[in-house]
Order: sequence, then C-alpha cells, then structure tokens
Amino acid sequence: MNCRNCKNILKYELVNLNLSPLANDYLKKNNLNREETYYPLNVLVCNKCWLVQTNDFVLPKKIFNKDYAYFSSVSKSYLDHAKKFSEKIIKLLKLNKNSRVIEIACNDGYLLKNFKKNNIKCIGIEPSISVAKAAKKVGIKVITKFFSNYLSKKISKKGKADLIIANNVYAHVPNINDFTLGLKKLLKPNGTIVLEFQYLISLMKYCQFDTIYHEHFSYFSLTAVNNIIKKFNLKIYDVEKINTHGGSLRVYISHKNNSIKITNSLKKLLQEESRYVKKIKFYSNFKDKVKKIKNNLLNYLIKLNNNNKTVCAYGAAAKGNTLLNFAGIKSDLIKYVFDKASSKQGKFMPGSHIPILDPRNIPIIKPDYILILPWNIKEEIVKQLKLFKVKFFIAIPKIKVL
Repeated sequence: MNCRNCKNILKYELVNLNLSPLANDYLKKNNLNREETYYPLNVLVCNKCWLVQTNDFVLPKKIFNKDYAYFSSVSKSYLDHAKKFSEKIIKLLKLNKNSRVIEIACNDGYLLKNFKKNNIKCIGIEPSISVAKAAKKVGIKVITKFFSNYLSKKISKKGKADLIIANNVYAHVPNINDFTLGLKKLLKPNGTIVLEFQYLISLMKYCQFDTIYHEHFSYFSLTAVNNIIKKFNLKIYDVEKINTHGGSLRVYISHKNNSIKITNSLKKLLQEESRYVKKIKFYSNFKDKVKKIKNNLLNYLIKLNNNNKTVCAYGAAAKGNTLLNFAGIKSDLIKYVFDKASSKQGKFMPGSHIPILDPRNIPIIKPDYILILPWNIKEEIVKQLKLFKVKFFIAIPKIKVL
C-alpha cells in the first residue's frame, strides 16, 4: 500500500487487529443468522510524512449510510464541550449575523445549533441520512453529501466561509489531499479552519487501540497534519490539547499568506514531537502492549465468570466493538451491553452479537460488574448510574475498578 498523503510505500506496521466487522454496523434480530463481512484491521506507519493509517479495505459509503447509529448529542459531556467551543470561537473570530459558518460532518446538529442561537448563518455537511435528519429537526440547513473538493467548489459559488469546522472527521477521510484542497477553496481570505482529532501520541501513550476501526482511515500527530496542510498553502497558526476522546488536538488553520502569527505553543509542540515522531522505534512496541491488554481483560472476565459474577457492559460504542472483537469476547463472558441511544437499543453488537438494552434494564438484570466501553466518558457514565449497586471497571489502558 502507498501512503494516502505522500504516496510513499508503507513498510512499517503499528498493529494488526486481525479481522473485524464494521464497528457501527449493529445487527437487527432478523440478521443474526446471516453471514457478516469481516475486514482486515491493520495500521501502518509512513516513514516519510509520518502519517499513521489503516490499510484500505472499506469504502466510506459502506460505513456512513442511512442507518449510521452514532448520535453526538447522546453524550452530555460532549454537548458541553461543543457549547464551550462555540462560545470561545465566536468571541475569538468576532463572528456575527454577517458571518458564515460551515461544519463538515455536522452529525445531529449538536454543535451548529449553538451558532444558530446566536443568529450566525450556518450550513452542515453530513452524508449519513439518519443523523442529518436529526440536525434538520433542530433547524440546521444540511447538505447530505460527502465533502470533497468538487462539493467545495459548488458550495463556494454561493459564498465562502469565515469559519470551517471539521471536528472528528479528518480521520474519517480516505482521500486526505482532496479533502484538504476542498477546505482551502471554501475558506475566505481571512477565514479560519478548526480541526479536532484524536491525538496519536495519547493513543500510543495510553494504548487506546480500541479507537482503531474502519471508520478511521488516519491517526494524527501534529507533525503529520502540518505536513499535509503545508502542501496546500495553508498554515496551522495555533494548537490546543483538549480532553475529548482520551486526548485530542484542536488546530487553527488559515491561508499561508494570512498575517496572523504562529503561536509559541505550536512551535513548542512541533519541536517536542520531532524528538520521537520521526523515529520508527517510537512505534515498535505498541503491538506488545495491545496483546497484554487483551489477555488481561480475558483473564479478568474468566475469573469473574468462574466466581459466578454477572458481567455486563455499558456503551455500545465503536471502540467497544473493536475491543470485544479483537479479544473474541461473546455473550458467555459479557451478558448484555446497555446504551441510552434508542438507535442502538434492541440491536446486537457486530461480531460478538451481544444484545444491546436500554439502561432501565439494569435493576432487572442486576449485574455485579459493568465494563465501561467508552472509557473516555467514564465519569459521566458512573454519575448517571450511581444509584445502581454495581462495580464499574475499565480495561484500557489497564483493568481498573472505579
């Protein structure tokens, strides 16, 4: 395979998670006896531009379809994060009723509704019909197509953007160069692009291998993103470390000839990364850490099972499906998965076929232990379920009873 950014031949593997079904392809009861499609899930490292990326096997249209089940508004902590960001960026860029905001992958309108409340013109781009409908219900104008350079040209004929937001979508893009060119062409001369993405360094430091699934084509260091952005006469002028998804970066981008100064925090982080990101040795022991987490979780679940403890999980998250399928966990070790998203309730986890139930079933089933699969919002989940007499635990980066 060639690097999706620089076309360099990829020779180095970060990790191989074997075969896995699509992480958000939840099954209905009448589909349980049908054959599921499993795809290779391995991640490679480019030793030229340092982009970490999955091997290509799945087309985006197969993943982001009319039944796409991830709704951003389900998480209160993520709604709070979106509100704080919108308040900050409106002040920072002095956005008003004459400004234009475009969000790529607007999901269910969780973010753009904050701009709409401030009478700022906004448009969402969202290819998944299920979540696009939800965004339209809260009054967001949505284009239900995949973003591309071609679509960017069409949209820009009606006006370019003062602010383009592409939070947690850059990793979902197979053609990263076409996407970035589209961002450039849609941006006003003095406009800003904001990207948020899970930070590769956090992923590796805390062995967050469960965030690897087919929806994510790339995993980014600041170095890799900077290498991509510079090719299109754009520049990153600032960066922030944020807590979402177990550790993410938020980068601020402008046209290269924009007079805005590059911050010291950006220079410092690029310099810090240069000490390890550009060395293959940095990526070499990740496989062993992943294997250890898998074995520890299996041993712990078997121990609980042997002691006649009922174990369930909470959060039918994509990351949970990566973990369950890589470890080969089925309903004999984890009886049910609880999730408050109605779009997932009554369905079954892909691969493992563990039933997904409404959390109101917890007092009926009375589990002794609950494994929190979306560990990045564990505090929110424990707070929601604190009335239930159950022990909560996480598996990543290690087994920990909360």
